[in-house]
Amino acid sequence: MLSRYQINTKMRIISVFLFILIIINIIKADFVPNERTRSKKSIDFNDVLKQPAFRMPRSFKPYNYELEIHPYTINDTFRGRVQIFGAWTSDGSRIKLDADHSLHIIHVHVECLSPNNTKPMEVAGIAQYEHNDKKPEFNIDLEQWFTIGRKCKLDINYTGNITSSESYGLFTNSFLDTKHEMQRTIVSTFIATHLRLDNARKLFPCINEPEYKATFQLIVTRPKHMICRANTPVYRTVEVPGNSNLMRDIFERTPPMSTYQLAFAIFDFKSISPTLLVNPIEGQSPLEVKVWGRKDFLSSLEKVPNKVVTIMNYLQNYFNYSIGLSKLDLVAMPMYGATRASDNWGLMFFKESELSSPLIWNTVYELIYQWIGQHVTPYRWSDAQINKALNSFLASKITVDIDPNEMEGKWPMTLLYSLYYEFGKTLPFSRVAGIRHEATSAKIELVFRMFNYTLGEKVFQKGVQKFIHESAKNHSFYGNDIFNYLDTVRKENNITLPNDLTISSIAAPWINRDRVPIVTVNRDYETGNINLTQAVFLREPRPTSNEKMSYQWDIPITITSQNNLNFSQLQPALWLSKNDLTTTHKDPASKDKFIIVNPEEIGMFPVNYDLCNWNLLSEFLQGPQREIIPALTRAKLLHDAWNIAYAGNICFKVALNMTLFLKNETSHVVWEPFFTMIDHVGRKIQVLGHVYPTFEAYVFSLLEPLYKNQLGETPQTDEPSWKTHMRGLAKNFLCRAGYRPCIKEAKEQYKKWMEDNEPDKGNPVANEYICPVFRWGTMEEWEFGLQRAINFPKNTERKQNERTYLLKTLAGCPLDQRKIERLLNVTILDQNSNFTDSDIQLIYSTLSGSTTGTVILFDFLVRHWTITKEAFGKKEHLWNGIINSATSFSTQEGYDRVSQLYEDRQKKGDSVAAVLGDIMVDLEEKVNWHNENLPAIGNWLNSHVKKRPSALMTLSTES
Repeated sequence: MLSRYQINTKMRIISVFLFILIIINIIKADFVPNERTRSKKSIDFNDVLKQPAFRMPRSFKPYNYELEIHPYTINDTFRGRVQIFGAWTSDGSRIKLDADHSLHIIHVHVECLSPNNTKPMEVAGIAQYEHNDKKPEFNIDLEQWFTIGRKCKLDINYTGNITSSESYGLFTNSFLDTKHEMQRTIVSTFIATHLRLDNARKLFPCINEPEYKATFQLIVTRPKHMICRANTPVYRTVEVPGNSNLMRDIFERTPPMSTYQLAFAIFDFKSISPTLLVNPIEGQSPLEVKVWGRKDFLSSLEKVPNKVVTIMNYLQNYFNYSIGLSKLDLVAMPMYGATRASDNWGLMFFKESELSSPLIWNTVYELIYQWIGQHVTPYRWSDAQINKALNSFLASKITVDIDPNEMEGKWPMTLLYSLYYEFGKTLPFSRVAGIRHEATSAKIELVFRMFNYTLGEKVFQKGVQKFIHESAKNHSFYGNDIFNYLDTVRKENNITLPNDLTISSIAAPWINRDRVPIVTVNRDYETGNINLTQAVFLREPRPTSNEKMSYQWDIPITITSQNNLNFSQLQPALWLSKNDLTTTHKDPASKDKFIIVNPEEIGMFPVNYDLCNWNLLSEFLQGPQREIIPALTRAKLLHDAWNIAYAGNICFKVALNMTLFLKNETSHVVWEPFFTMIDHVGRKIQVLGHVYPTFEAYVFSLLEPLYKNQLGETPQTDEPSWKTHMRGLAKNFLCRAGYRPCIKEAKEQYKKWMEDNEPDKGNPVANEYICPVFRWGTMEEWEFGLQRAINFPKNTERKQNERTYLLKTLAGCPLDQRKIERLLNVTILDQNSNFTDSDIQLIYSTLSGSTTGTVILFDFLVRHWTITKEAFGKKEHLWNGIINSATSFSTQEGYDRVSQLYEDRQKKGDSVAAVLGDIMVDLEEKVNWHNENLPAIGNWLNSHVKKRPSALMTLSTES
């Protein structure tokens, strides 16, 4: 018979051994989603990243919780009792629970149960129980050894805290509520839960991991005048003995679910119900839907219930499955501080502005979680990413089906083009590492979109249905399950893939690599064949690191030809395999007709063509039939041409030719990427004075008719959001270029601020007017803005980002050397104490965004080297930032300046010489880009723009 010490020692050795095995498996695991290493849900996924990468083994698994909660709002505490019914899954004597340190355990009692749970058999002796000082764990050590299958009941009494500072755990908040019958306003309070990801441990001792599912019997004590809603309907309500003002709600037992899904709320809100019905499914009664909110806000929610029913009917039909509960409550929470809606099973909490919004996407996205994420949940936190991406894809697809106008021009372009820019960098995510995880989720979403096209919508839908139906058997899924079920349905529908490919094997490289491919299409007009080649897409120079650039993908190739412009059937004509860098295919078009590869952005890859095909495309787009090509594909052709030219793979003349059709283009979908492109290329070519003004004039010739004739200068009531957004983009460029009506309007608005008797109390001028005034206005107007930044009041209700915007525009907008030198004098020579190190770093990095700013900053630095170094040289990060900003040239002339500075500093033994040496390596690449591209850009612009439009101002005449 082992002593208790020997048993505990043995268990610790086993735990350490298992821990080592877990760590070894983590190190060995590839990120490729497969049966052993599963991928990631959105519970919220950004919070998932904070979860530990390993879990200690547990011997005891709950199968039912009976939880009683009695809140006390007077002192923000609650009393709790939880009875946990569970079974031993391995031999042991320790029960390990998750419990936040804010829980105060009062009493613990453990009983052994009979095999059928009908009655206790004996009391289990407790050797000790303790809260782990370093981890939110509560351990119960029993005096006897339990074998697999034995059942026990834990009875724990405890107290906890209700938080009012954040919307997590059990929290409370207050709002002003108008009591119309009393004609007065009072403060009303509500209590609610937010238990995801690991906040259930703040409410009750439990096993707070998603695969440990159990049923819940919830009992909540509430004031008599208030209502309590939870995951399931109320089974019965009883009065609390001895207190007629308190009621105790006993809720129906839940289906098996994870602890983070438990939810309840106590409030005195009112509800509205839909006039439409959720269609019954699987022989069940129609789902009861209610929308809750404070009485004064209820009128803003009038359209929400029927919107929810419309979405739920669509989802039930798409999934061929109900959410598994009899009711669904959606609550508009006043003062709700969570970062996103809490989509608990059967009870959802939204910010008021989110739930009342007329937009579809956000509501669809959260409702999908009732199926994927609640009815079936990720098996572990590490499976969350796939869940989030699948739900986001379905939300976008369904929103397009219900209200196409809401998503037009936003999806998939917003996701896709951002990925092209990031993955085309020399070092992706080198500047903002935090966006890597969101980019990965976006990649997976676009992979689902690709399969929705390549398999066909019906087959993809069947795969999703199979995924939900099969996962519902265990209420859980692994990250790779969706790909496996898609593959199963693909085979059932006789859809073949080359080289024994599977959906999972195709998806893995797209998901796991921070790169995308580019496909080059060369047509042989004599033989009638086309050659397709894949390579890694780079907009910037190749990295000098050891990163492998031989990545390859299995790429679906869809081809549409001018002979047959059919965009309704977009099945792949072939797959460009990762085992074959190049493949040949029969050209579907005659030699005088164009082809389009990857129309509608089916896959995540740009396409380059031979010069002849680009010319055919450009000519067709300028003709009267261009709208036969859908707007998204027109946008893709324009976007691909510019990005490929930017990367140096085709002459910029081709990209500029592809803009000629914009003179007659009316779709905002096509215009949207144009603004990003002119910004990127404009920054590159600002360095040559004779090229940039001509470029600016050409862009102006395209945008002025768009702004005046199509968008209109004055916003209209109830105009679509895309129109407001597009007008803002067009106006922003026109104002920066010096469009006279815009500058006049900006100066008139700015004058109101200058005439204000107390200008530092607030800024009455919209941000859109600030930059045009600082760029084209007088020195007096700019100086007024500088003084507002210097004298910006501290410790007031004014937000700091107002001052940040002022500093960025003061530095980044002017072209006048006097303004920039004045700013440098104040911050460097005067060392004005109102400017922090962060301010200085912001100003200098902003100045480096323009050639004018860089040249002035460089000359100033050289002239005042000693003073500047004395002020900032000991702050290495700031000093190096100033050096980098002042040397961010792109021309040979700039390179020569930096080279001379490098030699001077090297001779004087200055340590900054090493920094300058690294900078010169980067400058060489920029100089090469300009040498290769600027002559072509300049020649093309000179042949298409004869003079600067008279509607544009010039700095010399206005300053």
